[in-house]
Amino acid sequence: MSEDQTNLDGTEVVSFRNIQEKKPCVLLGVSGGVSAYKAVDLASKLTALGAGVKTVMTENACRFIGVKSFEAVTGQAVFTSLWSSPEDHKSTHISLVDWADIVVVAPATANIIGKAANGIADDLLSTTLCVAWHKPMLAAPAMNCNMWANPAVQRNVRMLKDAGVRLAGPVAGRLANGTVGVGRMAEPQQILAAIEEILLQMQRDGK
Repeated sequence: MSEDQTNLDGTEVVSFRNIQEKKPCVLLGVSGGVSAYKAVDLASKLTALGAGVKTVMTENACRFIGVKSFEAVTGQAVFTSLWSSPEDHKSTHISLVDWADIVVVAPATANIIGKAANGIADDLLSTTLCVAWHKPMLAAPAMNCNMWANPAVQRNVRMLKDAGVRLAGPVAGRLANGTVGVGRMAEPQQILAAIEEILLQMQRDGK
């Protein structure tokens, strides 16, 4: 990973050198969970580091956070539907994947994890993920702890890992319903660190 720095209080700060130098094109998928607000912060931090960020949101994600929030921090249009207008036809799921160096799904709900693991493509994000298997992919799960522990969800997670998808989190902490357990989405800094590692691996592989 890139060189580390230290704050005055002794906490570690990662410089994210690979992101800054390579300026990757990051396709950010946002599914419908309370943690969607963290995805805005992630998009903002990636853009500040020089990455290009295009966002694909599910219909449920749009109920938690507005499209304009992502447009404001990335300077890019946000994509929400397979049914684009003729003038937007060039911005299909296929062209979005062709544009991307890395695909990041944050938050990754149990629903989108299940769709991706089983090849279900019934909206723009799931269809995009179905096309994107040849790209480095990172998912940041976020859900209730009981849902995360569900055997079906864990089976889907294993299927994604077997297909080469990397995971950042989930982490333990206070959840949306007030309980404490494993299910919180990883913080944006942790997701950035995972992206940094992917870029480093791509460099090692000569990609």
